[in-house]
Amino acid sequence: MTRRILHVVTNVAHSTDPAIPTGLWLSELTHAYHIFAEKGYEQRLVSPNGGPSPLEPRSLKWPLLDATAKAWLADTDRMALLATTARPDQIDASDFDAIYFTGGHAVMWDFPDAFELQRITREIFESGGIVSSACHGYCGLLNTTLTDGTLLVSGRRVTGFSWFEEVLAGVAKKVPYNAEQEMKQRGALYEKAWLPFVSKVVTDGRLVTGQNPQSAKATAQQVAALF
Repeated sequence: MTRRILHVVTNVAHSTDPAIPTGLWLSELTHAYHIFAEKGYEQRLVSPNGGPSPLEPRSLKWPLLDATAKAWLADTDRMALLATTARPDQIDASDFDAIYFTGGHAVMWDFPDAFELQRITREIFESGGIVSSACHGYCGLLNTTLTDGTLLVSGRRVTGFSWFEEVLAGVAKKVPYNAEQEMKQRGALYEKAWLPFVSKVVTDGRLVTGQNPQSAKATAQQVAALF
């Protein structure tokens, strides 16, 4: 049976300050997409509002722009996927075996209150599917509740971009909130690697989360291993 993966990407192009551009951290999509494509999985992109998903400029610079991201930028069909993402109301959760939330600081603005994405996430999880995220993508899990009203992340082990990494990246004063702290306040059992900017993946049952851009490939590999 062919597995189907739903990738979630942002619609936000700038931070609270319009002069500060942001968007999808491209490699967090391309690393996972490449892993899943190699396994023959079907894949689709969705965003909170549908339509274009802008790219984070910093993710397109050396040394962060790797081979998979370069290949995506050079592929008109792949770039068209980012220009025409689906709206949540166009998605039937029962069609997918896993959902994967990509990152980039942009998602801090549009993921937490994307109620239709929360519904899709809940339906995939409660039907036995896998919920996953990389880096800031875990902001999309902050407010997702299960049918019984409990938060999906409450009492579960998770990781995501740490506050220390925000500080080291020089953006701590530019982000709208401390995502690590918000996760902990929701009862999530947050973990991080001993060193910043190294790959770390946390798996708690069918919840798979990666800490940073360096973790996207390993996160996708872990999702695939659970099938």
